[in-house]
Amino acid sequence: MKVIYLTEPYDPKKIDDEAISLAMGFFDGVHLGHQKVILKAKQKANEKKIKLAVMTFDKHPSVQFQKKPERSIKYLTSMEKKISLMEGLGVDIFYILTLNNDLASLTPQDFVTKYMIELHAQVVVAGFDYTYGKKDIANMDTLSKYAHQQFEVVTVPELISEDQKISSTRIRAAIDKGQINDVNRLLGYEYQTIGEVVHGEARGRELGFPTLNLEFNEHIRIPGPGIYVTRVQVSGVWYRGMASIGYNVTFGQDRELTVEINLFDFNEMIYGQQVTVEWLSYLRSEIKFDGIDGLISQLNQDKKMTNAYFN
Repeated sequence: MKVIYLTEPYDPKKIDDEAISLAMGFFDGVHLGHQKVILKAKQKANEKKIKLAVMTFDKHPSVQFQKKPERSIKYLTSMEKKISLMEGLGVDIFYILTLNNDLASLTPQDFVTKYMIELHAQVVVAGFDYTYGKKDIANMDTLSKYAHQQFEVVTVPELISEDQKISSTRIRAAIDKGQINDVNRLLGYEYQTIGEVVHGEARGRELGFPTLNLEFNEHIRIPGPGIYVTRVQVSGVWYRGMASIGYNVTFGQDRELTVEINLFDFNEMIYGQQVTVEWLSYLRSEIKFDGIDGLISQLNQDKKMTNAYFN
């Protein structure tokens, strides 16, 4: 897959000089609804024997148009993960647009001309709610007018699960509530995050459950407090484990949120390394115990439940 970064005004020489079927959207999470859009564009590409291209922005549109602080945005997928998912879906060209003032100031017609027609799109596919300017004049209903018969417009309707639209907003809310089983079902794959192993209080080792203590980039969305079944990739190898996200309430009040993962069959010091966490299932909420013995007993039960999940 070819990844092409474009900044307005872009150099025309960067554009791949072949006809494409173009899927458009921000695609945070690349969930089942997004996959429906991309696979529709792929179907059109196969029918016309042209390449499949996808276009996205380098940051969430709300940062530019609603002036939200970028530090407040927590994504479902990093750009690195998004690129990997696009490649897995068979995308040939992945265009990533820098969302800056020059791009945002384009008229709907200019945007369609520069980022659809001049990219050699024969087909443009997007979700029913996709916009490329002010919603009332730059939506999927008006796109055919701006296309001037230069390309076919395909609008993909919303994908429904349990009487609700599958959306990034819905998935973010589920992650925050710890509903990781629902998250994975709506994504169509297991949710992953990348974190750095840091020093902790070493209390897990004293309890007989040594843990990796992780810190995450401020833009990464981690699940809400609770105990989870996980897999963790360390140096290319996947290990089974159980994760605790919480405030260690058994050991005092007003503590900071921590992410600690007890890996099975693993006993290495890897401080400073980046690891990938795959969040598989929710086990229980965080519990405050009266003493250490109750906590250790619960951890043993958590381990049994985690092994039962994998078996």
